[in-house]
Amino acid sequence: MTIEVHVPALPESVTDATILSWHKQPGDAVKRDENIVDLETDKVVLEVTATADGVLGDALFSEGDIVEAGQLLTTITEGATAEAKPAAKADDKPAAAVTKDDNNSHKDADVLTPAVRKLVKELNLNPADIKGTGKDGRILKSDVMAYLDAREADNKAEARDTQAISQSVNQTSNMVSGERPEQRVPMTRLRARIAERLIEAQSTAAILTTFNEVDLTAVNRLRSQYRDSFEKKHDVRLGFMSFFIKASIEALKRFTAVNASIDDKDIIYHGYYDIGVAVGSPRGLVVPVLRNADQMSFADIEKNIKQYAIKANEGSLTYEDLNGGTFTISNGGIYGSMLSTPILNPPQSAILGMHNIQQRPVVVDGEIVVRPMMYLALSYDHRIIDGREAVQFLLTIKECLEDPARLMLDI
Repeated sequence: MTIEVHVPALPESVTDATILSWHKQPGDAVKRDENIVDLETDKVVLEVTATADGVLGDALFSEGDIVEAGQLLTTITEGATAEAKPAAKADDKPAAAVTKDDNNSHKDADVLTPAVRKLVKELNLNPADIKGTGKDGRILKSDVMAYLDAREADNKAEARDTQAISQSVNQTSNMVSGERPEQRVPMTRLRARIAERLIEAQSTAAILTTFNEVDLTAVNRLRSQYRDSFEKKHDVRLGFMSFFIKASIEALKRFTAVNASIDDKDIIYHGYYDIGVAVGSPRGLVVPVLRNADQMSFADIEKNIKQYAIKANEGSLTYEDLNGGTFTISNGGIYGSMLSTPILNPPQSAILGMHNIQQRPVVVDGEIVVRPMMYLALSYDHRIIDGREAVQFLLTIKECLEDPARLMLDI
């Protein structure tokens, strides 16, 4: 039974995908749920898996080709067994091998059909180089064409290698002579989508940024006091992000416009808190979403963030992980950023930027003391959020973090 393998259904906002890499080749044995091919979209990499055990058919698209939902990618012959590929012995002569000296022998007549003999003669080919797949090693016309295709592919590969060596030599020569080499590579779909979103945010929203700084002494004290017991009970570290998410949710409850979005001439006020957390991945920045984050405990938040980080590095995030979100938090501090102006994640109206924690002198109760300080940045859409609201929103986050008891007591 032949089973067709199609491009899976894509979300409404995604029109096509790119063939990223084939993990199985035609004729290979595949098992049910085994990954056959990766498809790259604007947001994630989709794995297309086998739906049954069998043998893979021809690949109808090559790596780099654009495909749409529902298109046929390949087939699987269910229940079939892949042909064994025995290693050839050094002293064995292939069944279909015929040397030039054998052209007039009776063996040539046995192995080559008249049509194949004529084709081999016209193309000046050595039958000994062609593997026969017919009965008793007989060389078929399809074997000759397969040989020609393989030889052409080898020639192209050799040409590419030669070109690569030439380019390498030229680059080395350029560097020696003081010239500046350049390399042009196409953007990945994710990087192109990020670029589109950034331009969209800047061209459609009135973005403004307000800043403040927060003393993290109290948060550090809590983390130090309960780090071991928290990790022992919940099997996850007590990080900073859970505190910032909790503080942000408290501020969002007080200033509903920051949790809102614009749809044409309407403002949509969201009665839920889906917090996007910007995560770096090998393919670029992604923003998985913690849904109903207000209903999560500190441990739930930390576990979800850890899982998202693992999936981002593995490239296994799904559309469901990335869709939606009413507010985003970006932590550039993990890369050493001291201050930045984060860009909105449309259609959201605000984004919080965290930064590096530095020991700095500050004045507390009239005395100069050294405290762990972090600059905070809130970029917001001035079309629906006034400057007063933005400043007070950020001040609320500051107060919650400098006195974490507020988060526990809901005050």
